[in-house]
Amino acid sequence: MNVAILPRSEPRVREVPRSWHTTKRSIDIVLGATALVLSAPLVALAALAIVAVSPGRPFFRQERIGKNGRAFRLYKLRTMVPGAHLQHSEMHHLNEVAGPVLKIRNDPRLHPLGKLLRRTSLDELPNLINVLRGEMSIVGPRPPLPSEVAHYDEVALRRLSVKPGITCLWQISGRSNVAFDEWMRLDNLYIDTWSPLGDLAIVLRTIPAVVRGEGAH
Repeated sequence: MNVAILPRSEPRVREVPRSWHTTKRSIDIVLGATALVLSAPLVALAALAIVAVSPGRPFFRQERIGKNGRAFRLYKLRTMVPGAHLQHSEMHHLNEVAGPVLKIRNDPRLHPLGKLLRRTSLDELPNLINVLRGEMSIVGPRPPLPSEVAHYDEVALRRLSVKPGITCLWQISGRSNVAFDEWMRLDNLYIDTWSPLGDLAIVLRTIPAVVRGEGAH
């Protein structure tokens, strides 16, 4: 896997016991495999529903940036019409947040089931494949697009010092309702304070956050 984007300076890395990394990876494998098996029927039904309402493949692969600036292919259920990712730059006039990210509450590129899939986070269940491949963790900063990383400052670049994750402090704090600077602060707070038990606490808090659906767009 090639390095797509190199940080402009070496981000400081917090020293933690090696056993914590081993435990974190063990949790990723156990929870990731269990969740993938249990969610497979639901993902299959969602995939069939997507095909029924929108032409094209139900699954979507997109380049994202992971730890140390390495690019990888993120797996998701498709929530937009085919080719929507090619219109990314054309949608910035509808952007509802500050910073180098694109968040649109009622994105016109969503297919009929797209909003529901995002609100329930069902579209992110295939991320579990990335977890088992070692490209992501269950808990960690959400993986950014290359176009976003290109505009990062030193504070935001610290996100690339750890593996990206499916859920994080941002995810349980309101997601797209959180301002970009606060989002980066939460990610840096996670990097400075994470522990295996802390990760499990975030996982448990993710369930009610998904049910509430705050900022899920």
